[in-house]
Amino acid sequence: MMGAGVAWAQDTGPKAPADSGLFAPKSAWDAPEPWRTDRFYLQTAIATIHFHYDSAHEQSVALDLIYRFDERWLGGQWIAGGALFTNSFGQFSQVVYGGLLWRPLEEYQPFYLKVGAGVIHGYSGAYQDKIPYNSTGFAPAIVPSAGYCWGRYCSEVVLLGFNALMITVGATLP
Repeated sequence: MMGAGVAWAQDTGPKAPADSGLFAPKSAWDAPEPWRTDRFYLQTAIATIHFHYDSAHEQSVALDLIYRFDERWLGGQWIAGGALFTNSFGQFSQVVYGGLLWRPLEEYQPFYLKVGAGVIHGYSGAYQDKIPYNSTGFAPAIVPSAGYCWGRYCSEVVLLGFNALMITVGATLP
C-alpha cells in the first residue's frame, strides 16, 4: 500500500507547559543535599571566643567565600576559598586556601567536617608573632571546622589554632 504510514503534521492542540516533564528546568536546590555540587558558599563570623584573655582582643569581623567543586579526594569534596577579615587585634587580614569537606555520617547528611590549608596575611607590628612562621607577613594556616546545614543555610564552628573558636553563619548561593 502506497502512502500508508505515519503522517507528521503540526499539532495545533493544547500543549503541556514548557516547565513540566523530563525537560523541565531544574534548580540546583531540587537535588538531594549530598549531590549538590559546584556552588558558592558565603559566610560571615558572628562570634569569636578566645581561649586566653588578652585586653587587646577585639571581636573579629569576617567575610568568607567558598567554592565547592564536583571533585573528590580522600572521600572529601574539594573546596577553595578566600576571606577578608579583621583579626583579633583589629588589623585587616586576608587568607586564601584550599581544602576538603566531608559528610562522615551517611544517614545524617546535613552534618559536615571541613579542613582548609592556605596562606594568611595581615598580622603585623606588635602582633606579627601571634601566628607561627609569620616572619615575612605571610604565614601558613590550617583551619579545621564542623558545620551543619538547614537547607541552603549553614553554621560552622571553626577552630583558630590553639587560640580561639569562631562561629559562622552562611548560605549557599544558587
